[in-house]
Amino acid sequence: MAKFTLLLLSLFLTLITLPPPGAAISSCNGPCQDLNDCDGQLICIKGKCNDDPQVGTHICRGGTTPSPQRGGCNPSGTLTCQGQSYPTYDCSPPVKSSTPAKLTNNDFSKGGDGGGPSECDESYHSNDELIVALSTGWYNGGSRCGKMIQITASNGKRVAAKVVDECDSRNGCDEEHAGQPPCPNNIVDGSDAVWRALGLDKNVGVVDITWSMA
Repeated sequence: MAKFTLLLLSLFLTLITLPPPGAAISSCNGPCQDLNDCDGQLICIKGKCNDDPQVGTHICRGGTTPSPQRGGCNPSGTLTCQGQSYPTYDCSPPVKSSTPAKLTNNDFSKGGDGGGPSECDESYHSNDELIVALSTGWYNGGSRCGKMIQITASNGKRVAAKVVDECDSRNGCDEEHAGQPPCPNNIVDGSDAVWRALGLDKNVGVVDITWSMA
């Protein structure tokens, strides 16, 4: 009887020391309801544990989650500008022989809507140059600086342009970015010359294109 009582007591103590259901700590991309559900510096974003954009960690870089967005690249966080929230990204869709993208227009000159000087050479550029900025993932830490990409518009026209800057998908809404929100992760930000060469009206704002390394 004594052994049976000790066994019951041992089982009881084991049960009361187990964490309650749902209290498990989740790692990258694990399910969560609040900050307490996530491991370390991770935070709960849309029901998944992810990097905190305010801290700037990249613990979950390269991770995958269900229901991928924008070609399999999921948001790394959010940034709020003037009361509106924007997703931030550390990655971009995979580069293929013909990579779908959105072409936007950027003023690379001093005082233009591009904000600070181009990251690749810390210089401002004339908008008569065939130049582009790429979303953070495609910019890839500057590995494509100075390289040429070929852009193809839906009208069939093509142009080769040089990468000189990053279209920042992680930061924005500050002086460095001329007050603009973070870039989506699928942007090729072209100069006036790029739009002219493609026979496109820059006043349209955004058009579908494809691009590849030249």
